[in-house]
Amino acid sequence: MSNIVELKNISKVYLKTPAVDNVSFVVPEQSIFGMLGPNGSGKTTTIRMITSIIMPDSGQVLFGNEMLKRNHTSQMGYMPEERGLYKKMKVWEQLVYLAQLKGLSAKDAKKKVFEWMERLNIKDWWNKRVEELSKGMGQKIQFVSTVVHDPKLIILDEPFSGLDPVNADLIKNEIMRLRDEGATIIFSTHRMEQVEEICESIVLYNKGKIILDGKVEEVRKRFRQHNFSVKYEGSAPTMSDFRFKVQSTTDHEMIVKIADDAQPKDLLRTLINQDCNVIGFNEILPSLNEIFIQQVTTTTHE
Repeated sequence: MSNIVELKNISKVYLKTPAVDNVSFVVPEQSIFGMLGPNGSGKTTTIRMITSIIMPDSGQVLFGNEMLKRNHTSQMGYMPEERGLYKKMKVWEQLVYLAQLKGLSAKDAKKKVFEWMERLNIKDWWNKRVEELSKGMGQKIQFVSTVVHDPKLIILDEPFSGLDPVNADLIKNEIMRLRDEGATIIFSTHRMEQVEEICESIVLYNKGKIILDGKVEEVRKRFRQHNFSVKYEGSAPTMSDFRFKVQSTTDHEMIVKIADDAQPKDLLRTLINQDCNVIGFNEILPSLNEIFIQQVTTTTHE
C-alpha cells in the first residue's frame, strides 16, 4: 500500500519556541490515521503544514509521492476544530458556495449537497440560516462542507465535538464508508475510545515531538502488562504459584498478572490441574487512554 502523505523531518518554530520539532511519519492510502496529543502538542500546526496553510521552517511534506504544492489542496477536505460557517447564509447556499470553491459546478454542487444532507438526515434544514443551527447540527453541516467534493484526503479535527451519541455514530459510520470507498482520513482528537474504534494507526504528540507511533493493536501490545481475565464457574481457583499474582476478584472472574518468566499456557495448566471450570480466558491489553496518560505524563516530567 502506498502513502498519501509523508512528512520528513518537518519543524516549525514560533518566537523561538518549537511548535513541531523534527517530525516524520507516513499516512497510508485508504486508511484512518489518528493524530493524538494534549492541547498545544503540535497536532494543529502539523495539519496546517499538510494543508499548506503554513509552510515548515525545515523538512519536507509529500502528497502522493510528490512534493506538496498548493494545487494539491483541492484534493483535500479539512474540518478545523474552530468552525467557520457564515451565520447569515442559508445552509444550502453556504454548502454550495464552499463546494464551488473546491471546483464543483453550481449544478453538481447543489446535487451533491442535497445527497449529503439527505444521507445525514438534515435535508429539512436546507433553507435554514446557519445561525439557527444547534452546535451539533452545525457540526454536521461543517462535515458536509469538508467531504462534499470527494477529497482524496480528509482531515478532521475533533469531528464529534457537540454531537450526541446517535449523531456521533452516524458520522463515524460515514467516515468508515468514505475510507472503504477510497478516501484517507486523518483524525485528530482527545477522545481515545473513538480512536480505538476506528483508527488503524496513530501518532502521539507531546511538546512538538512524536513520542509514540504505530498500528493501534501493536501499540497496545507493546505496553501489555501480562494481565489476564479468568472467568470460571463453581469455586474460585487458588494461586499458590508465585508466578501468578491475583490483581482483583469479582463475581466469578479474577484478573491475574503473569510473571515475565511464565507463559499464559502455564496459567491455564495450573487452572486445569485444579479441575477449575474455566469459561473465559483472555489477555487484558491497556487502553489507548491509559497509554496516552502514561506516556504524556512521563515525557512532560522528563
